[in-house]
Amino acid sequence: MKYLKLFIIAGLSITVFTHCVKDNPSEEPSANIASVEPRDFLSESVYDRLIAEFVYMEGNEPTTETISNLKTFLEKQLNKSEGISVTMSSVPSLGKSAYSLDDIKKLEKDYRTAYPQGSNLASWCFFVDADYSDNEENSKVLGITYSSSSIVIFKKTIREFSNGFGQPSEKVLETTVVEHEFGHILGLVNNGTNMVEFHQDVINGRHCDNKDCLMYFAAEHSGPILNFLSGGIIPPFCEECRNDLKNNGGK
Repeated sequence: MKYLKLFIIAGLSITVFTHCVKDNPSEEPSANIASVEPRDFLSESVYDRLIAEFVYMEGNEPTTETISNLKTFLEKQLNKSEGISVTMSSVPSLGKSAYSLDDIKKLEKDYRTAYPQGSNLASWCFFVDADYSDNEENSKVLGITYSSSSIVIFKKTIREFSNGFGQPSEKVLETTVVEHEFGHILGLVNNGTNMVEFHQDVINGRHCDNKDCLMYFAAEHSGPILNFLSGGIIPPFCEECRNDLKNNGGK
């Protein structure tokens, strides 16, 4: 059996215990996460509680500030009267220099434990210790949202582009990337949450055309993000993005 160190975070308190994951992931309880939509996160018409599952390869845990900031961020956007809880667990490194999206999906199947069930909604955020296999020479990918509830963060890349001269701090860069990717889960921009007013940066896909908005495309790539975060401040949603979320059941 594979063992994970599991931490449950409510507010800023942490409880530590051991969780056993069966070697055959097909025996684990699961749900049809493909049916989850952005409105399920924003409203509580179906789910009144969110479990945000964070899994990281050993030595690559998210910063304490990232977890605290994300919880506050979600509480501002989501209608979840039964609350938002965060779980954290560690898994062994595979010793790879890069991960493909297929690698990530397989690891999620092996290690994800929280799924939408009953009145509980769940998300998955995975921190890996290597780069993305499809990186380009001039810009590396920092994070990807690849399903209705799944995010991967390339922690090695986050560290490479933070805490140095002219770079943002690790906690600011990491929080920005995680919140940006969660914005995609919430359906931004024009990605399951309809626009009240047109503000999509079509050239750069499902992103906002406001250069000061959290959903600006620069938040995902190492090159442009250095200028994007030059002030050292985590950008908020712009008014247009906030209106979209409210219109789809958010606060």
